[in-house]
Amino acid sequence: MNRGEVVKIWLKRFKGGPMDPVMFAEAVPGRGLAGNANQGGKRQVTLIDESRWKEACEELGVDVHPTARRANVMLRGIDLEGMRGRTLRIGPMRVRIYNETRPCEQMEEAQPGLRAALQPRWRGGAYGEIVEGGVIQVGDAAEWET
Repeated sequence: MNRGEVVKIWLKRFKGGPMDPVMFAEAVPGRGLAGNANQGGKRQVTLIDESRWKEACEELGVDVHPTARRANVMLRGIDLEGMRGRTLRIGPMRVRIYNETRPCEQMEEAQPGLRAALQPRWRGGAYGEIVEGGVIQVGDAAEWET
């Protein structure tokens, strides 16, 4: 699907720290989301697809809270799979997708089997660089640029 919306936004206070739900966040080009632990580099913002998350939970037979994935933005109606190099507009923000976010050992700590369940079809999400900033909020439209 080409058009979707923001379902949830989270900020991580510090590396390995809790994921705080917020209604909006300021996207800073070349840096990341203001107040989030990850700043700079190519992993400025992390995204997950709500439907892929649900697939992983159904496969596990457990309803795992999405904060276990430790992503910044949950999207509905946007398929992230194979979108390396594409640009996604979320509200006023534009994100260049660099790659798939590979599940790490923290997924296994959150729920046994979660790491493996997130392996197929980019279920673990994607990460990218903010190329245009602005304030994003829950409910914002999300759309792939052509």
